[in-house]
Amino acid sequence: MEPDAVARFRAGDESAVREMVERHGGAVATVARSIVGRSQDDVAEVVQQTFVKAWRAAGSLEPGRPIQPWLYSIARRTAIDLLRRERRPTTGDHAPEQDIAVESMTMERTQEIYDVRQALDGLPADEREVMKMSHLMGMTHTDIAEQLGVPIGTVKSRSGRAKRRLAAALSHYAPESSAMTANQMGERNVQGGEDSQ
Repeated sequence: MEPDAVARFRAGDESAVREMVERHGGAVATVARSIVGRSQDDVAEVVQQTFVKAWRAAGSLEPGRPIQPWLYSIARRTAIDLLRRERRPTTGDHAPEQDIAVESMTMERTQEIYDVRQALDGLPADEREVMKMSHLMGMTHTDIAEQLGVPIGTVKSRSGRAKRRLAAALSHYAPESSAMTANQMGERNVQGGEDSQ
C-alpha cells in the first residue's frame, strides 16, 4: 500500500492524502506535541498544516525517498512557526518579540521517533490501544479500564505485555552499557505517561 500511496500522494491524489493522514497522522502529532506541548488545538493545527503543506509540496518529494522523515521535518518547522506566531505581539503594549528556543531535531531523533511509531503500530490491537490511551492521551490505568469496560488488571497486563514487546523491538537503542532501557526510550518518544496506581 505504502509505495503506491506515496506515488499517488506525489501526484496530488486526494484519496492518497487521506491514507497518509490515517497512516502517519499519529506520528506527526507526536512530533508536534514534542514541540508545542499538550494543547490538543495546537497539535491538531500543526497536523493539519503539515499535511496541507506536504500535499502542496508533494511533487518535490523525490521518488523512492521515505516519506516519514520528510513529513516529520515539515511538522517540526510548522510547530516552530506556530510557537513563534503565538508569541508574536499583535497591537498595544506587548513585550517585544523574542525568538523561541526550540531543541533541534536531528536525523537520529527523527529516526528514533519513526522506529518507536513503527514498534507501536506492530503491537496487537488491544495492547496498542492501551499504550496510546496511556501515553498519547495521558490516561491512568483506572481511566482506561473504565473507558474500555475491562478490569484494571487486564489493562495492567496489556500494558506490561506491550512494554515488553516495545523493549524487544527497540532493544537496539539500549545496549547493555547504556543506562536507558528500550522501555524508557519508548516512553520518552511516545510522550506523556501514566499516573502511578
